[in-house]
Amino acid sequence: MKGDGNGWSAGPGGARCWGIHGAAGLLLVADGSDTRGGKGSGPLRILMQHRAEWTADGGTWALPGGARDSHESAAEAALRETEEECAIDTDRVEVLGELTTAGPHDADPERPELAGGWTYTTVIGRVGQPLPTRANRESVELRWVALDRITDLNLMPAFAAAWPRLRDELDRLLGDDR
Repeated sequence: MKGDGNGWSAGPGGARCWGIHGAAGLLLVADGSDTRGGKGSGPLRILMQHRAEWTADGGTWALPGGARDSHESAAEAALRETEEECAIDTDRVEVLGELTTAGPHDADPERPELAGGWTYTTVIGRVGQPLPTRANRESVELRWVALDRITDLNLMPAFAAAWPRLRDELDRLLGDDR
């Protein structure tokens, strides 16, 4: 059911994590290829979201994403959230793979009202050129950032911790296509 994933789950050390059924985000890379499939000459760029102050870890940079609904795969949730938060035409996104970058977190017997088993899955997708974006109220700014400049940003702590694994996975998935 649409929207049934909104709510809190148990996280580590007494923390709460958004998404009753877990959460997912999209690491969207623009590889600079033209519409005929040729390789571009510019640097790879990643779509980054400067999170609004009122959101969890507001003021930091991360990937667009959010709670999964019960009927959604991680890829479906990540694409839906990216469309909602960035107005990206997700029909143009080629999904390359996914990586669970947090969890699963056990249920907390001290907080039985919170769901257990929460995970965050990062879906990796590709487009040829950076697509136009339009931020919704969850974002201060959206920006296509050169791959080698990601760590220059004030990253959300969970994303910063996952970035080395994501970078390795991105390199593996893109291989010689870069």
